[in-house]
Amino acid sequence: MDKKKKRSITRGVILIVLVAAIAYTIYNTATKDKTELLKVGDEAPNFELVDLYDNNLKHRLSDYEGKGVFLNFWGTWCEPCKKEMPAMSNQYAIYKEQGVEVLAINISQTDFEVKKFIESLDVHFPVAIDSTKSVMTAYNVDLLPATILINPEGKVEKIITGEMNETQIASYMESIKPE
Repeated sequence: MDKKKKRSITRGVILIVLVAAIAYTIYNTATKDKTELLKVGDEAPNFELVDLYDNNLKHRLSDYEGKGVFLNFWGTWCEPCKKEMPAMSNQYAIYKEQGVEVLAINISQTDFEVKKFIESLDVHFPVAIDSTKSVMTAYNVDLLPATILINPEGKVEKIITGEMNETQIASYMESIKPE
C-alpha cells in the first residue's frame, strides 16, 4: 500500500471518529434531563431532612406551612457562613414568635464537624445535614452561603447568595413574616 492511500484511510477513520463524537455530544445534550432553575414566585420544593440533634425529628418544608421560612445553606469551611450565623440566631430569637422559622442546612459534612461548629457559635435554630445534596440540588444551590426566603404560602420570595449582615437578616425575616 502506498503512503497516499494509508494517509487517506487514516484521515477517513479520524473523520468518522470526530463525527461520531460530535453526534454523541449533541444527542446527549438534547436528551439529558433539564433541571429547572428555581425562581422567585415558584413553589418551594418540599424536602425531608433529619434534625442534627434528634434523629426522630424530621424537618419537612410542608410542616412549616403558614410560616415564613428562612432556609440557609452553609458549610463549616465557609467564612461568610460563620460570620452570619450569630446574626441569624439573634434575629431568629426575635422572629420565631412572629411565625418565621430558620432552617440551616449543612451541605454534606459529618455530624461531628457540624455539631462542633454549631456549638462553638452558640446558635439556637434548627440545623439539618443534606448528606446526599438532594435539597441543595432541588434548590439549585451552588455557592455558599445561600438563603432562600419562603413566604407563608410556600412560594420563593427571594434568593440570596453571599454573606448577609444582621440588618439585612432582620429585614428579610420581616419580609416573610405572616400577616
